[in-house]
Amino acid sequence: MSEYILEMKDIRKTFLDGKVVANDNITLKIKKGEKHAIVGENGAGKSTLMKILNGLYQPTSGEIYYHGKKVEIDGPGEASKLGIGMVYQHFMLIPTLTVAENMILGVEPKKGMMLDLKTAREEVRRVSEKYGLEIDPDALVSDISVGIQQRVEILKILFKGANLLVFDEPTAVLTPQEVKELYKIMDNLIEEGKTIIFISHKLQEVLDISDNITVIRRGKDVSNFPTSEATKEKIANAMVGRAVLFTTEKPEVELGKELVAVNNLIVKNNKGILAVDEASFNIREGEILGIAGVEGSGQTELIEAITGLRKPQAGTILLDGKPITGKSARKIILDGVAHIPEDRHKRAAISEFSVRDNFALGVHRDKYAKNRFLLNFKKMKDEAIGFMEKYDVRPREIGTGFGRLSGGNQQKLVVARELEKDHKFIIASQPTRGVDIGAIESIHRMILEEKKKSNAVLVVSAELSEILNLSDRIAVMCGGKITGILDRADATEEKIGILMAGGELHEN
Repeated sequence: MSEYILEMKDIRKTFLDGKVVANDNITLKIKKGEKHAIVGENGAGKSTLMKILNGLYQPTSGEIYYHGKKVEIDGPGEASKLGIGMVYQHFMLIPTLTVAENMILGVEPKKGMMLDLKTAREEVRRVSEKYGLEIDPDALVSDISVGIQQRVEILKILFKGANLLVFDEPTAVLTPQEVKELYKIMDNLIEEGKTIIFISHKLQEVLDISDNITVIRRGKDVSNFPTSEATKEKIANAMVGRAVLFTTEKPEVELGKELVAVNNLIVKNNKGILAVDEASFNIREGEILGIAGVEGSGQTELIEAITGLRKPQAGTILLDGKPITGKSARKIILDGVAHIPEDRHKRAAISEFSVRDNFALGVHRDKYAKNRFLLNFKKMKDEAIGFMEKYDVRPREIGTGFGRLSGGNQQKLVVARELEKDHKFIIASQPTRGVDIGAIESIHRMILEEKKKSNAVLVVSAELSEILNLSDRIAVMCGGKITGILDRADATEEKIGILMAGGELHEN
């Protein structure tokens, strides 16, 4: 009998009639009872491979063996029957249903013609007790924390008999304390005889959790090694194909006067619900303030209010002592605010436009207009070429459509455009989301250069390591409130995690 619970042999997956190769003859072997990490840059082919395993995609060629037998997985239902379950990064739960109702979807117990909710609740309790995942089966999903929602997702697939569990970026929306709890859950599952595959871009997490690591680069499996032989440097080198710096030296800068002051800001979201609850902070010249928090804690609405994309209900925003509260986005740009949005496709660029035209967005009327009707295309072209050289945006072709650039080069283009604006305050919201390790290194250097120029910088990131690496001070948000502001020298993951969960720090 094979020592592997799963063998995916020479898996190839193409799209657009073979023009795009997502998986290029990948072979993946998973031993029973191990925690196996799959890592790679965005677009490397990790998620495509797991979607093939879960039956969402069919391979163009290749074979899958499960428990030594060749299988055809023609859909998620077939994967579930085989004992393969997937916990997605974005949870697949219905907020208006209870925990028990979510768990039994698709396998509802019946009593005659009626749904047997009593049996469902008993089954939820039985499964949760068996795996040490305490949960209230009658709680509405909308009322439970993100960490508990993840437990529900895990219990859903265990309830359906999963023996091989696939986690896609399992800690992306968790506090540090919830991450540690997830580690314990994974260890308990292994003790129960389960096998775990997880996708992650957090290298320390990979080293902490896994037994073995597979690295995928540009659709190929380029490395496979035991975690005991791994380092961050070794993994990153395999992912990118070159050495990578993980921390960028922060320049020593004497802080100047207060440049940004946000006072008692109140902002509602699109549903009219309070999203920012009397937020207050300030930023001095040459200072980087980081905002940490689980996504959905009010960060998006806070930044939209500061940049003129959303009107606040109350409070004031001052830039260099002058109010910018409630001004239009264009006027705020002209006042000296640059903004790297959290979603480059929705807020920062137009995919169908060329690189040249995307470099000009936001300043085209003020910087490149010949008159009311014509733009100075030669100036746009010349400056775009210069920016691409300066910020290493590739390929060096200004006519290339923005959508044809890699994620890292798209983000570098957006960062370059914002940094080249005439500004004294820059907001970098999720500045390295969806980019590879090499681009992260480059973007971090660009942000730290802002300190040398005595500009004020606000960095919002879901990546705690990024916040700790860049910030001079760290503000933590939970439920729309700023629950604490820490000096970087005093900040630890544990302290930040407590504030992220809405707790209070106590002096020893």
